[in-house]
Formats: sequence, C-alpha cells, structure tokens
Amino acid sequence: MEITKNGTIPSFKGPEDWFSGSVRIDPIFQKKEVTKAAGASVTFEPGARTAWHTHPAGQTLIITSGLGLVQKEGGSIEEVRPGDVVWFAPNEKHWHGAAPNKAMSHIAIQEEVDGEVVTWLEKVTDEQYPTK
Repeated sequence: MEITKNGTIPSFKGPEDWFSGSVRIDPIFQKKEVTKAAGASVTFEPGARTAWHTHPAGQTLIITSGLGLVQKEGGSIEEVRPGDVVWFAPNEKHWHGAAPNKAMSHIAIQEEVDGEVVTWLEKVTDEQYPTK
C-alpha cells in the first residue's frame, strides 16, 4: 500500500504552450511501473482553456466544480457541470476549459501508450471560443 499525503505533490501553472488563460494543475496520481494511468485536478479560471489535443488511449474528465465547455473536432461546444463525466475516444481531437464567466475544475485521467500521453496541437482561437 502507498499513501500520497495531500500537499506532497506541488501545484503548477499550466504551460502557455498548452493552455490559454490562467490554469492550475494539481497532480493527483502518477503512472507506476505496473500501471498506465495518471490523474490530475485541473482548475481553469473564467475563459481559460486547453489547446486542441489528442490522447492515444483517450481521456476521462470528471467535472468537480463550476461551469465548463468541451468540444470534439467537428462537434458542437457542450456545457459541462459538476458530476458530469466526459470521455474522449483515443486520438479524438478536442479541447476543454471554463465558461467565459465562470471557473471550472475537473479531474483528468489518461493512460500512456508507447511512452505517449498527449499530443498538443494548435490553440483554440478567440473566434472558436464562445464569449457568452
């Protein structure tokens, strides 16, 4: 058994190459030698969002607070609220983040495939992101 005590893994600012706006990442658990998954709590300030990206084994988001927006390539932008669970299929191009006027937090869980977890792509433009 292993217990990771709260506060032993530091928070960090979401890198500007991956996010637009103010984003904080709080790692929850890391991949182990015999596992493939890792998880983090991610908090987006109003208007903040990821860049477009894909995950080789897909990604699960568990919305924990606030009001969020998610979109897969070619699909409509969907609102998500606490308790909602979003699953993006392997290699499905997508983005997620906060609503324009409300912060959002989610737990993100993804698995590694051949050493890869995520492929970051272009940023979501202001024209692609709703302002209302």
